[in-house]
Amino acid sequence: MPIRLRQAKKGIEPPVAREVRALPIQGSGMKSRQTDALDRKMMTRCISLSVRSGGEGEYPYGVLIRRADQVVTESTNRVAHEHDVTRHAEMVAISQAQKALGVTSLDDCMIYVNAEPCASCAYAIRESRIARVVYGLRSPYMGGVSKWNVLADTDLSNTMPEVFAPPPEIIAGFMSHEAEQALLKWNPLVWRVVKRRGLFVAGRAEAVRGSNAGRRWKRMQRLMAFLRRTVFDRFGRS
Repeated sequence: MPIRLRQAKKGIEPPVAREVRALPIQGSGMKSRQTDALDRKMMTRCISLSVRSGGEGEYPYGVLIRRADQVVTESTNRVAHEHDVTRHAEMVAISQAQKALGVTSLDDCMIYVNAEPCASCAYAIRESRIARVVYGLRSPYMGGVSKWNVLADTDLSNTMPEVFAPPPEIIAGFMSHEAEQALLKWNPLVWRVVKRRGLFVAGRAEAVRGSNAGRRWKRMQRLMAFLRRTVFDRFGRS
C-alpha cells in the first residue's frame, strides 16, 4: 500500500519533504578525472548550443543527453520556432532520446543543461527516470531544484515507486562561470538584465542529494529498476 494511504488511514500527516542538501564535489583518482573530463566535454557542447539557441531568437538553453560515452541527442529551445511553450530544450531532447532509443525509460542516461531546468522540465526528467543531471547556472526563480524541489524530491519515488525512480544524481553549478561568460559574450545587454533580476546565478559546483543510500537500499533500487522496465511499464508507458 502506498505510504501516503497508510498514513491517511492512521490519521498521520504525510512527512514534509527533506531539505535538499548541497555538498562540495569530492573524490579523486582515475575514474573521477575521466568523468570530469567527459562532463566538461559535454557541458562545453551545451554552452555552445545555448549561444546558438539565443542567436536563433530562442531563450539561451542548450541540452545534451548521453548514454555511456555516446551522445544520444542534443537540442536548443524550440518554443519560438514552433509556437509551443512546451518545446523547452530539455523536453525536446528527452522526446528525441526516447524515440532514438525506442524506450520510455532513460534510466541509463544522463542529461546536461547549461542552466538549471525549470519545474516542468525537471518533472519530465523525473518521469523519464534520467539517472544523472548536470547543469551550470542556477535559476533561483524558475529552477526545478532551487525554487521548486522537483529533481531531488523523494515523495514522488516513495509514493509511486512503480513509476518514479529515486532522485537522480544532481551536479549543480558545473562550469557555471563558463556558461555565464558565453552568454555575456553573446549578448551583453540581455545578460546584464538577466543578472540584475537574478534569473541566473553562477556558483561553485556542488552535488545535490535528497537522501543517503545504503547498500540494502541500492540492491532494492536495482530490483525496482528491473521491475519498472519489465513489468510496470507495460501499463500505460510501453
